[in-house]
Amino acid sequence: MFSRAIVRPPSASMIHGLTSAGLGAPDYPTALRQHRQYVRALEDCGLTVAVLPADENFPDASFVEDTAVLTPRCAVITRPGAPSRRGETAAMETAVGRFYPALERIQAPGTLDGGDVMLVGRHAYIGLSGRTNREGAHQLIAILGRHGMTGSMVPLRDVLHLKTGVSYLGRNLLAASGEFLSEPQFRRFDLLPVADDERYAANCLWVNGRVLVPDGFPKTRAAIAAAGYPTVALAVSEFQKLDGGLSCLSLRF
Repeated sequence: MFSRAIVRPPSASMIHGLTSAGLGAPDYPTALRQHRQYVRALEDCGLTVAVLPADENFPDASFVEDTAVLTPRCAVITRPGAPSRRGETAAMETAVGRFYPALERIQAPGTLDGGDVMLVGRHAYIGLSGRTNREGAHQLIAILGRHGMTGSMVPLRDVLHLKTGVSYLGRNLLAASGEFLSEPQFRRFDLLPVADDERYAANCLWVNGRVLVPDGFPKTRAAIAAAGYPTVALAVSEFQKLDGGLSCLSLRF
């Protein structure tokens, strides 16, 4: 169960954020409204939400998940794979340090985005992507080992981040799409397949028994509800334009 979250609202500079989605530039006022609804949804799930100030210097700073990996046993400040995002970690280090007395860090030449890390109990699945390299993954596995946890690497083929295409929903269930439906490491899980035309919805978010689902993907929402989870649909269209999803917008712990 989670009790807290850290978020950062988008800044007006988000229109210059990194993207490969080809969906056009985000609308800033709409993004602000969607982010406020997201924060309210986290609060409705019982979380106390720390809201950091927006930062015009970093167009992608609302995607706070990439800047840290928070576990029940340790906190790791990452080294994002995109050079333009590395300055985001300074403010996150201060924010996370209020809750974790000792912080671990990924060091050069390692790179690691939190969006590539999926925690299942004491084990972390780490996607090897264009943003997370083997050195960064090795460093994270070593850090986790010092804290009684484990990790393994999952090579990615078609997606930006691991959690772009797979999400852990508890009770041994994974919502998965594309390449992850046949990933050998995930054979031990029950799989909830996400249809090809709703792949974006594979990035859904379990929070204290509820599952937040991006709005506009009815088949995925219905499948999650049929699996026994209350669902909450949230509009995140402006963050989708920047390759971001529901999990990207918060650090839960």
